[in-house]
Amino acid sequence: GKDRIIFVTKEDHETPSSAELVADDPDDPYEEQGLILPNGDINWNCPCLGGMASGPCGEQFKSAFSCFHYSTEEIKGSDCVDQFRAMQECMQKYPDLYPQEDENEEKEKSSKDLEATPMEASAAKEEKGSS
Repeated sequence: GKDRIIFVTKEDHETPSSAELVADDPDDPYEEQGLILPNGDINWNCPCLGGMASGPCGEQFKSAFSCFHYSTEEIKGSDCVDQFRAMQECMQKYPDLYPQEDENEEKEKSSKDLEATPMEASAAKEEKGSS
C-alpha cells in the first residue's frame, strides 16, 4: 500500500545525521505563512479563514476583511460597515453554508449577560471600597 516500513539498526542510529535543514523561503507560495504574509498582504489561502474567502460570499468576505485589515480609522474597521453589511446579507441567503446562531440561544445569552451585569457592577464597587 501507501506505507513503507524501514528497519533501522543500532549502528544507523549512532551515525550522525547527514540531513541538511533548508531555511524557509518566504517567497514559497506553498509554504504555510499564516494569515498575514511577510509583505503585509492577506493570505487568502490560510486554513485559519475556514474557507470563507471562497464560496458564494467569498468576494464580500474579502472586501470586508481587506477593508478592516487596512483600516486606519481611530476605531479600526469603522469605515467598513457597508462591506460587512453586504457580507452579512450575502450569508443570510445561504443559511446551510453560513449557519446563524439560533434565536433562542441569542435570547438566553443576552438574558444571562443582563443577569451578570448587576452582579459584576456590585462586585467592582466592593473591590473599590476595600482598597
